[in-house]
Amino acid sequence: MKTFEFIHDVIDPVALAATLADPAAGGFTAFEGWVRNHNEDRVVSRLEYEAFEELAQSEGERIVADALQRRGALRARCVHRLGTLAVGEMAVWIGVAAAHRAEAFAACRQIIDEIKHRLPIWKKEHYADGDSGWVNCTNCAEAAIAPGFDYSRQVALPEIGETGQERLAQSSVIVIGAGGLGCAVLTGLAGAGIGKLFIVDDDIVDAANLHRQPLYNPNDVGRPKAEVAAARLASYNPAIRLLPMPVRLNAENACALVAQADIVVDCSDNFATKFLVNDAAVLAGRPAVLASVYQYEGQLQVVRADARGSCLRCQWPEATRDGLVGNCAQSGVLGPVPAVLGSLQAMEVLKLLLDLPGQLRDEVLLVDLLDSGQRRISAPRARECQDRCTRIRPLAAATPAQELEVSLPLAEAAARGYRIIDIRNPDECALAPLPLGGHDAIPLPGLLDHAMALDPRLRYLLVCAHGIRSRAAAEHLRAIGRGNVWSLRGGLAHQD
Repeated sequence: MKTFEFIHDVIDPVALAATLADPAAGGFTAFEGWVRNHNEDRVVSRLEYEAFEELAQSEGERIVADALQRRGALRARCVHRLGTLAVGEMAVWIGVAAAHRAEAFAACRQIIDEIKHRLPIWKKEHYADGDSGWVNCTNCAEAAIAPGFDYSRQVALPEIGETGQERLAQSSVIVIGAGGLGCAVLTGLAGAGIGKLFIVDDDIVDAANLHRQPLYNPNDVGRPKAEVAAARLASYNPAIRLLPMPVRLNAENACALVAQADIVVDCSDNFATKFLVNDAAVLAGRPAVLASVYQYEGQLQVVRADARGSCLRCQWPEATRDGLVGNCAQSGVLGPVPAVLGSLQAMEVLKLLLDLPGQLRDEVLLVDLLDSGQRRISAPRARECQDRCTRIRPLAAATPAQELEVSLPLAEAAARGYRIIDIRNPDECALAPLPLGGHDAIPLPGLLDHAMALDPRLRYLLVCAHGIRSRAAAEHLRAIGRGNVWSLRGGLAHQD
């Protein structure tokens, strides 16, 4: 029996409830969602439901399983209608059986909330006056019925015109990451009139994001980025469809997600995701526009799998381990830098969709915003990949690595025989000295350069500020044969 499923027929709540019968259950809760005849001040005549079924199915099953485990319920099931529904028809049914009513109520509520906020399911409302609008997220129905959007200034360009604008309206783009790069990309593409924008990001808004991510404001802190971004963009341009997906891109869903759109844009902040986007785009035959930012600099690359172009693995066959090179949180970033790089990404997307001149082809664009310099460098296709890409293998879920993190107070770790190595930079160590004597201070680059000098008879525990660099360093050292290295989980931030 499936715990989560889509159907196109009428929901039978009696039959569904019977499938959850359990002699150990003393409580049963059911939720029924019906199509109502109004929304805000408008009369609704019917609804249409669409979903990214493959992703929603797997995520829906995870939601139900998590609710059962966390709430102590016995059985649960959710059924969601797709297609056209009339007023008064049931759109969703959720049932939970538990030993006591409290567990049943709690699990049912969790499932309802998670499905509403996490799953890629969208509804289109049809109104009595003949109008209609897609409702992308909570409280954004008013955005779907806002006044129209004027593209006259870009339609006036001879390379675009009405034909080009219609091409954009029929296009779809999936953006991976709604941070600094993503905000600029999404705003640029929404303003250009891209017909369908998928927004993939499982993160929530943090106060530290606001200076470089203008789609959010302080009231959004703690809310899912994908949903907030969709709401802002829906109010900005109600003529397009915004499809928020508050999920994390992984090896299991990457190819299916990328295949939904004409172009994929990577706006992530880590190497693992960038290479995953690259590989999924090549396997799906979709163009990918990738960018990265470091302090005042950035780089941009377009992967043209559909035109036998080069990809990331042509220059870097293996992904750099995250943590060995600083991200924005570790190295800092000035707000306009990701905005500039994101705008360049949006421009490359429009060049591809409209076949404009000047497209990046087998090259990387380097941008230095301190001296306002740009430089293109060649990034040719790998010699052995002339006929087909040989460096990308079918994506598979990562297997759990050998445990390499230690959760102990530093004093206890030292007492247990670990040799402590502080891999932070000297200025970090000076500002916040390690609360422990008898340790080594070896900045990360020096440790990696002299990895072979580590004594194989000792057990080493690497320490940094938040456990990110130390884990990456431990993974790297394990990969080159140093199996006696561990990382302090959470770094010094988690020490009392």
